Amino acid sequence: MNKKQVRLAITGAYGRMGTSLIKEIEKQTNVLLSFVIVKKKYQDIITQKNEKIEIIENIENIENKIDQFDILIDFSTPKSTLKYLKICQLYKKKMIIGTTGFNKKELHVIKNYSKNIGIVFSYNFSIGINLIFKLLEKTTKILDSSYDIEIIESHHRNKIDSPSGTALKLGEIISKYKKWNLDECSIYRKKEITKARKNNTIGFSIIRGGDTIGEHTVIYSGIGEKIKISHLASNRSAFSKGAIKAAIWIQNQGPGLYDMIDVLNIS
Repeated sequence: MNKKQVRLAITGAYGRMGTSLIKEIEKQTNVLLSFVIVKKKYQDIITQKNEKIEIIENIENIENKIDQFDILIDFSTPKSTLKYLKICQLYKKKMIIGTTGFNKKELHVIKNYSKNIGIVFSYNFSIGINLIFKLLEKTTKILDSSYDIEIIESHHRNKIDSPSGTALKLGEIISKYKKWNLDECSIYRKKEITKARKNNTIGFSIIRGGDTIGEHTVIYSGIGEKIKISHLASNRSAFSKGAIKAAIWIQNQGPGLYDMIDVLNIS
């Protein structure tokens, strides 16, 4: 093994993101997949090089493997992620978290864990969407309150959290620079008779269907003009590449809670 390689373990290896991560890791020369963690093994995982990947059932069974990886990449569920965090803190392993759907209490737990281990937590690991996060900061600062703001997001039919974590992050950025309270200014579209739209609000529209990987659009609608800022993820490799980039980056970082803006060093 190359001494400079970052040794990875991933969760949910049978899922969409797990499969994508395995494919991307194979293409990299500076990372090594030590093993994968699944809740229950039901089939072998074979790489494109026809090599069998070691599978660990349940993260509690990694005591004998603890010296074989440096960073855990996790795209799972809030409940599972918190369990993985507890183990990683115990063994001083760093984590990349792409799970969404956390409530405020769970986010506070993640922040507390980051006091002891390095964590990159992002609602979206694609480079493009993180560039849009920064673009929204500048756009929101410039445009006044006469512009109505809408966020439209579309995902595959199996996505369970709604709105998406990325859509909420977009809303957080806008409300931060507008100095609004996101919970109070958010409008979630439903069937009803409404009055004229209020100022200083953010509308959210959610689409679930088919195999859409991820589409997000922010619309600033003014009098006489409309500004659209959009991102389309056409392949999960966009997220996998970002997560691997984050793992390589955090290898040289101390304890703390980071995001992809830190990884990309976007100012």
